[in-house]
Amino acid sequence: MAEVQVVGGGLAGCEAAWALAEHGFRVRLHEMRPVTKTPAHQTDRLAEIVCSNTFKSTEPTNAHGLLKLELRLLGSILLQAADAARVPGGAALAVDRDVFSQLVTDRISGHRNIEIVREEVAELPSPAVIATGPLTSDRLACAIAQRLGIQSLAFYDAIAPIVSLDSLDLGRLYRRSRYGKGAGDDYLNAPMNEAQYGGFIDALATADQFAGHPFDSMDAMKDAVPYFEGCLPVEEMARRGRETLRFGPMKPVGLPDPQTGRVPHAVVQLRQDDRAGRMWNLVGFQTRLKIPEQRRVFSTIPGLEQAEFLRYGSIHRNTYVNAPAALTGHLSARDDERLLFAGQMVGVEGYTESLGTGLLAGINLARLLAGRPAAIPPDVTMLGALLRYVHEASPDHFQPMNANFGLLPELPEKIRDRQKKKESLAERALSAMREFASSL
Repeated sequence: MAEVQVVGGGLAGCEAAWALAEHGFRVRLHEMRPVTKTPAHQTDRLAEIVCSNTFKSTEPTNAHGLLKLELRLLGSILLQAADAARVPGGAALAVDRDVFSQLVTDRISGHRNIEIVREEVAELPSPAVIATGPLTSDRLACAIAQRLGIQSLAFYDAIAPIVSLDSLDLGRLYRRSRYGKGAGDDYLNAPMNEAQYGGFIDALATADQFAGHPFDSMDAMKDAVPYFEGCLPVEEMARRGRETLRFGPMKPVGLPDPQTGRVPHAVVQLRQDDRAGRMWNLVGFQTRLKIPEQRRVFSTIPGLEQAEFLRYGSIHRNTYVNAPAALTGHLSARDDERLLFAGQMVGVEGYTESLGTGLLAGINLARLLAGRPAAIPPDVTMLGALLRYVHEASPDHFQPMNANFGLLPELPEKIRDRQKKKESLAERALSAMREFASSL
């Protein structure tokens, strides 16, 4: 029986280990706790979740709910554990985190083909799945950086919100690149007059911030690794002075408004974030505002009053690979197709997204070891669209992404009703995933 290594006993690592074991491989699952502790985890159990206790929505017309349905078709073992540990949470799959992690630990440790090894891994093995998550140890992070290239590893997320093009009032925005660079119209621009800018600064400066965790606080980040000025939260820049943003990410120079022929007092720029042009990033708007505050404050921007947020902004500790620059389409090292990466390390955000990439990594490593090609779900599925994003996004602007409908290709027919459109997208995705799962 062939032996494979899985490094990391979190959500992605456990899914990968189970999938490999079920395919008949002997798995050594390496988890460094409790021998080497992290600043976030409290126990030595597998699949311990340290932030929210919810896996988000179960509804198929929600991107996270659709992804869960797809992963159930692929046989996710962790979603079964989440069901067993579920607590009241409305449409969300909320769990008792202690019950959940104990269920996963018992299930994994009880598999005849899985051996749990409590040690820190400092070198990259092969064949293997590396799923060590945002708190990867320094020694292993160095090994990854040396193998993939130092520029392929990031240590902190500085994420700006992403909004849906369909939800923007395009009559209030104009297309223009600063000084006409590039194609001349690469950006969407939201112009502000002096009063609008003042109101926005007031709202931003008084908004509530997410307090964060001890392991990803701003002070901890500054102390651990040089924290560049370009990663400062937009609300922190606003506190430095009312004109700071107007000379930073909201600088209007070189962006005259074609409706007036004049340069606005300030401009919010939006940059296209996907090939289809359906997802737009608020340039320079990384933030630690709470989610309701992001909706409230950023909806004061002209043209964004009804904006649908596909991803909210954040700044937190997160070790992740620049996947478009360093990994193949099935998320392996370019020089070794049997060295796969999974979980938040590949640039996905969220519990379900992480375990989904782990499950697929386990399936694909089993296929490769059996002499079969890696299998990638169709991009009309949420899982397939996530993989396409982390593989095809611009390496120069790559930031972690969670599941959202903006990742999916457009439907052949135009559907104006948003709810009906999501229903059709979900139906198409589940049909494709059923066919994909049956082909494995």
